[in-house]
Amino acid sequence: MVQRISLTHGEGGELTHRLIKDVFIKSFGNLQHTQLDAAIIKLNASKLAVTTDCYVVKPLFFPGGDIGKLAITGTVNDLAVSGATPQAITAGFILEEGFPLRQLKLIVKSMAEEAKKAGVSIIAGDTKVVEKGSVDGLFINTTGIGFIKETHQLYPENISVGDMVIVSGTVGDHGIAIVSAREELGLMTDVQSDCASLNHLLQELLEKVDGIRVMRDPTRGGVSTSLVELCEELHCTIELEDSSIPIRQEVEGACDILGFDPLYLANEGKVLLIVDKNQIDCVLDILQNHELGKDAKVIGQITECQKEEGKVLLKTPIGSTRRLFRLSGLLLPRIC
Repeated sequence: MVQRISLTHGEGGELTHRLIKDVFIKSFGNLQHTQLDAAIIKLNASKLAVTTDCYVVKPLFFPGGDIGKLAITGTVNDLAVSGATPQAITAGFILEEGFPLRQLKLIVKSMAEEAKKAGVSIIAGDTKVVEKGSVDGLFINTTGIGFIKETHQLYPENISVGDMVIVSGTVGDHGIAIVSAREELGLMTDVQSDCASLNHLLQELLEKVDGIRVMRDPTRGGVSTSLVELCEELHCTIELEDSSIPIRQEVEGACDILGFDPLYLANEGKVLLIVDKNQIDCVLDILQNHELGKDAKVIGQITECQKEEGKVLLKTPIGSTRRLFRLSGLLLPRIC
């Protein structure tokens, strides 16, 4: 039995799942809304969504973004995939003594610009400074609040056989961008992080489409881990088509060199959707006509429901099928 926290506990995979289940849920006792990325609270006639996240990405600046932009997009997206319209964000900063003020100003400016783009207000915050060596430059915590319209509620329990799985674009971009920025593995690539706020796109989908069962933000642990968690929670089986999953050639090439599986790499501007099969054309039309969804593809479908053990199966180009599991072991620590 593991007695100490390791970096693997922060990877979003099997050890993260056990840590949350055996320590936090066991102590706090709240099992509601485990299928969503935000907690849903009913206040009189309104439904409020609340989410919180900490950002420790290394390095602080990377191709396509920085820790400030990531702190806004990550929190906005957690609200958006829960069906909420993001309204406000709080921000807490833990700064290391000696951190360059110029870098802090750049990061805060990045946060302000992304918040404005997403249409949310940064309404409160806190700052702590600790001794040199206690923090790796800067850590940020953000909490997001949003409201859920009656027509925008998601009903994961309505998933049924034949429903289709969609990903809004190429997978693994953020993970490879972070590896490239670290330079420690000598990887040279032009891949940019997909770090982006998806709330406007997802709100358009919810306004125009009736039949979106559930949405997921495939960050830590990637597409595979996100879908495995979903299947286990909802007791269904998803069958993916390997050849349908959109992956940039540069990402595939980098994964071949490094021995990574792109399905387990983090994404910070993509969404997974499970959709009524009769609404597929409408969903794809909306996604593919938006800059953040232009590479959207159907990648699989629900083949079984109400089984005791939910699972994800991947059909390979050679016709074989393999089962996917949560990320196991250490892949890329501190990617968000």
